[in-house]
Amino acid sequence: MEARGIGLHHGVPVHIRILPAPPSTGIVFLRTDLDRFPIPASWRHVARVSYATSLMRQGVLISTTEHLLSVLYSMGVDNAYIEIDNLEVPILDGSGQSFVELLRQAGLKAYRRRKKYLHIRRPVSVETAGKQITILPSDRFLLTCDVFFDHPLIGRQMLDMEVTPERYAQEIAPARTFGFENELDQMRDMGLIRGASLDNAVCFGADAVANPGGLRFPDECCRHKALDLIGDLALIGRPLLGHVIAERAGHAMHAELVKRNMSDPTLYEILSFDQLASRVAHSLVS
Repeated sequence: MEARGIGLHHGVPVHIRILPAPPSTGIVFLRTDLDRFPIPASWRHVARVSYATSLMRQGVLISTTEHLLSVLYSMGVDNAYIEIDNLEVPILDGSGQSFVELLRQAGLKAYRRRKKYLHIRRPVSVETAGKQITILPSDRFLLTCDVFFDHPLIGRQMLDMEVTPERYAQEIAPARTFGFENELDQMRDMGLIRGASLDNAVCFGADAVANPGGLRFPDECCRHKALDLIGDLALIGRPLLGHVIAERAGHAMHAELVKRNMSDPTLYEILSFDQLASRVAHSLVS
């Protein structure tokens, strides 16, 4: 599986290739322009969380990782090498849909070794200035995402769902990144969105969408925020069993929640596939 494109923020051309990796490898980026320097997709390597999530190891950067990681995580890819020849993952059409389609075309390789899941045992939360994100115990991966933007076409939007590969592919992956026309100059002055266009992002004008095709969903903004959130949760490194509730949260809060959870082993437990199946069966009987 491979793709070519440009980076959303740096505007650089980039080529990526995704290859199967042995069990227990996890997701690892390999900078092919730097002698295949490895950067694991782990919360331990989070470097920047302003407008996108970047990873860094020993000064080597991978930027805007959240869309690709969101797709891999939601579609059940646990182990992969991502060869990348520049510092930013390509934005493609601004959503996860192209990655889902490429993954389906390539197919998944199954190993005999069973998955292990990260099961939340106790609630963990991060909050600041009217924004909050929490993970509650659950035997499934549930997501509640609540956003608010003071714009006539957005306002408050909410999404509540169980994240499965099928529902993710249909209901979240097609949602594109977005921005506001009145903020474009400011963001470019900050060195951001150098690769942005109407081909890879939704642009909201004062009272209309600038993209000729309009929105893919009435609540596309909320769905894309859910996509971003899942991409940041992927840095946990294992399939999550918990109910994530995000209220106007962003990349920085996502990263802080993951760090807070993973830094306290009393908050979670690692369950094998058989342990999970046994618990689910027991709950159905009782």
